[in-house]
Amino acid sequence: MASTSAALKLLAQENTLSELFVRGEDERPKVAHNAFRDDIPVISLAGIDVSAERRSEIREKIAEASEEWGLFQVIDHGIDPDLISKMTRLSQDFFSLPDDEKLRFDMSGGKKGGFIISSHLQGEAVMHWRELVTFFSYPIGARDYSRWPDKPEGWKAVTEAYSENVIGLARKILELLSEAMGLEKDAIAKACLEMDQKIVVNFYPKCPQPDLTLGIKKHTDPDTITVLVQDQVGGLQVTKDGGKTWITVRPVKGALVVNIGDHVHYLSNGRFKSALHRAVVNSDSSRLSIATFQNPAPEAIVYPLINSNIREGEEKPLLEEPITFAEMYKRIFRRGLKLGEGKPQNQTELDLTDIIA
Repeated sequence: MASTSAALKLLAQENTLSELFVRGEDERPKVAHNAFRDDIPVISLAGIDVSAERRSEIREKIAEASEEWGLFQVIDHGIDPDLISKMTRLSQDFFSLPDDEKLRFDMSGGKKGGFIISSHLQGEAVMHWRELVTFFSYPIGARDYSRWPDKPEGWKAVTEAYSENVIGLARKILELLSEAMGLEKDAIAKACLEMDQKIVVNFYPKCPQPDLTLGIKKHTDPDTITVLVQDQVGGLQVTKDGGKTWITVRPVKGALVVNIGDHVHYLSNGRFKSALHRAVVNSDSSRLSIATFQNPAPEAIVYPLINSNIREGEEKPLLEEPITFAEMYKRIFRRGLKLGEGKPQNQTELDLTDIIA
């Protein structure tokens, strides 16, 4: 019943929530979508290329946020606000299309990219309260425009410009993280070989009983780094104690949310956290977010980058042996990542792939 867009719209109009979306008591949100706190750092990138002193100051703030939360917001990031506004407006317009228009891009049945409801893991009984459209944007030569929406008008051109700007920002932040580890600024980029990019646009309709469900359950991202646009409604939550305490990230106008993925967590030998986060919903208004995932090439080797601690034997590598990103991805998906003495951040929560709040 809830496998089509029409069904989710109808369910949203009910007074009670369908059992398909009801979470167990231990998963139900206790912190509201708009119970904002200011724990998450908001970092200005202004002047990053002006002086070594300013770059060092920004680098230190990003490293500290990545160590504590694995998540932060950036302002003065250099991406044109008009471009972000256009991307957001077109995304909203897409989810306002008639159901038959969206379902032309139905990605059920293993299609690579398109539109779908919920996108919970195969075998999971409880669905996520969301719709999404997703497509692959890098490498450019691998783009399959047949899986990109062709409505509303202007989607392709705006998305191409947006994806190019975001991958540029992601590379700049990865340079700072590389430098913070005492490495050359292109160390993480080299470890990625060729960076892949996937865009996921999430739409969370109003929900009749938001205290019983989640837009997306708690998870970490397996990618290298994620850049997120969220509207002003609120609903992104993050934790640094395994889910005992949840912080609702305050939307900051013009800011982009950045969160560290599992890939960088392992490259940094656990120094930088991969953020454990989720999305909650509400009964007053819908919410939209646009997540851009930067992944390494499937054949890229995942192993802590050389640093003095590992070289001198003062700290053992987090991974027992080098593996490819494709293998890391599979092991995370199976909850079977082999480890050394260390333990990955939120190991038991590494159970959602390519999904962001």
